[in-house]
Amino acid sequence: MKKWPYIICPLIMILVLVSFGFTKTSEVKVPKALRVKEPTQVLFPKNRTKFYPSIVATPFLGSCYIGFREALAFRESQGNYFIINTLGYLGKYQFGIGTLQLMGVHNATRFLNDPGLQEKVFYTNIARNKWILRKYIKYFVGKKVKGIEITESGILAAAHLAGPGNVMKYLYSNGRNDVKDAYGTSLADYLKKFSGYDISQISATRNPKV
Repeated sequence: MKKWPYIICPLIMILVLVSFGFTKTSEVKVPKALRVKEPTQVLFPKNRTKFYPSIVATPFLGSCYIGFREALAFRESQGNYFIINTLGYLGKYQFGIGTLQLMGVHNATRFLNDPGLQEKVFYTNIARNKWILRKYIKYFVGKKVKGIEITESGILAAAHLAGPGNVMKYLYSNGRNDVKDAYGTSLADYLKKFSGYDISQISATRNPKV
């Protein structure tokens, strides 16, 4: 029996494999339109990324008090403690002078420059509105008004927008007496946008002060 095939075949396989190692690799050409010639604006200059209002999203910090507070603040001022709008409303939550006085704050400059005080005023005002609207919260929560499911957080957000008295009128009229602020935002908008937060940790308080 001839043995040469057993010798020749392995040699042929070795030669074939070695030849692949010396095969010239073809150059990969990137189209001109896809070539990066300079750093992009997103990565350079450092710490100068440009943000566009159209793509800014509301931060979501859960469905409890902190999430409610920050979502409402973002809607009011994008969370800016030191802003005054064109109507003279102040700070992160856009309080008017009259409301601040009800909370026991009589120095607008101090309020605007004290984030801690602004947080206390917001909490105190929610507690106050919760007391004023306690009967409406008890009766209307879970019902629908003009297709909007009424929740406690929605009611209190609407009260922040236009005052508890206007919320009472809206609910009592089954949504017919809606009001809008100077920028076109309505009570119905806030009732819908801020529904479903759990703010049970805030106790209704009669005439609270900071």
